[in-house]
Order: sequence, then C-alpha cells, then structure tokens
Amino acid sequence: MNATPNLTLWGVGTSRTIRPHWAMHELDLAYETKPIGPRTGETKTAEYTKLNPRQKIPLLQDGDFCIGESAAIVAYLSRTYSTAERSLIPDATREYAAWLEWCFFIVAELDSTSLYVMRRHRADALGPIYGIAPEVVAQAGEYFRQQLRHVEVALADGRQFLMGERFTSADILLTTCLEWAIAYGVGICDNAQPYLERIKKREAFQRAIAANAPLVPITPAPIKV
Repeated sequence: MNATPNLTLWGVGTSRTIRPHWAMHELDLAYETKPIGPRTGETKTAEYTKLNPRQKIPLLQDGDFCIGESAAIVAYLSRTYSTAERSLIPDATREYAAWLEWCFFIVAELDSTSLYVMRRHRADALGPIYGIAPEVVAQAGEYFRQQLRHVEVALADGRQFLMGERFTSADILLTTCLEWAIAYGVGICDNAQPYLERIKKREAFQRAIAANAPLVPITPAPIKV
C-alpha cells in the first residue's frame, strides 16, 4: 500500500459520486476533489477525456493510476487502503465472496436494472433525453421492491450491517440506492428503515454529504474510532 497516497477524485453531486467520497472518509484518506458534474460539459474537456475516455464521473486518480465506475472505485479503495483499524472489506475467503455477491447484486439489480431505468425514463430526470415512459418507470420501481426482499431477509435477524456486525463498502452501495429509492418515491422495506437511520448517523457519511458538493479540496480530519 502506498504510505502517502496522492488521491484526486473527480465528480460531485450524484448518488454515485458520493460513494467514493464516503469510502475515503471511512478510511480517513486525504484527497483532492475536482468538483465537476454530469452533463455540464466538464466531462468532455480534453483534459478529462484523456483521463477517462468514457467521459463519466466519478473518476479516481491514485498517482498515475486512474479508475472509473463508482463501485469499482470503492472496491479499489477498500482493498488498497483498508487497515486493521479501518477496513471496508472482509479478509476471509468466503466472507470476501459474500461481500462480492452483495456488491454485484446491489449494482446490477437495485441500481442499474431498477433505479437507473427509472432515472432514464422519468419526466423529471433523463426522460426528455431517453424517452418519457411512465409504464417503464412503474415496472422498474416494482422490480426494485421485489429485489429488495433479499435485503429484508438479510436484515431480519437484527444484524447491524449487510455483513453482520461489520460495516463494509457494500453498505455504502446499498445506502445510496435506498436514499435514491426514497427520493423517487419507491419506498423501502421495513428492516431497511432502522438500518438506514443507523448508517446516516455515521460521521464519515455526514462528511461525505458535504464533500459531494465541495467548494475547496477536502482533507478530512481524523475520525473517532
């Protein structure tokens, strides 16, 4: 692990850009923020396109290494910069596999297949670009609720987080989807309500909220363990 990382995060203002901000605050990493937004033209500049030809945010620069896609950035940070005191990823092989399963499920089923479909076809979101389709939005919302039953079952035994008593980056991904669903009026399962309330009290989460719309580069203060 790089003892003195040189981290720059491009992107603010979305449910996906907050994920890497949050991970870095959980890991107590100092980093610089480039507060560019989506569909503002800022991702299409020559400077940014050279770093990320996909012209999407977020993007993480770690020295001379670049990585995009919010879940991939969070996974990279979790593996590269977790320590014994601050870790976002399990070590044991089967726990690691279970963590991967949750991450893939959240990104594929809750985010891409459900919530982003809603975003693409809502009149108040990207519908004017991709086509306003109320029936598609309704079906995607119902699919989200169906898939969320897996979260309901996982949290039914009173566990604090998806991986039991240990907070991981899977919780970061899930929380952003739950917040997104509430904003879209989809609703979330009963067990997710107290879970979400607990998560939102985390100091790192509160700092990430502020960092997701920063005016100056962010250097987090030490977080109490």
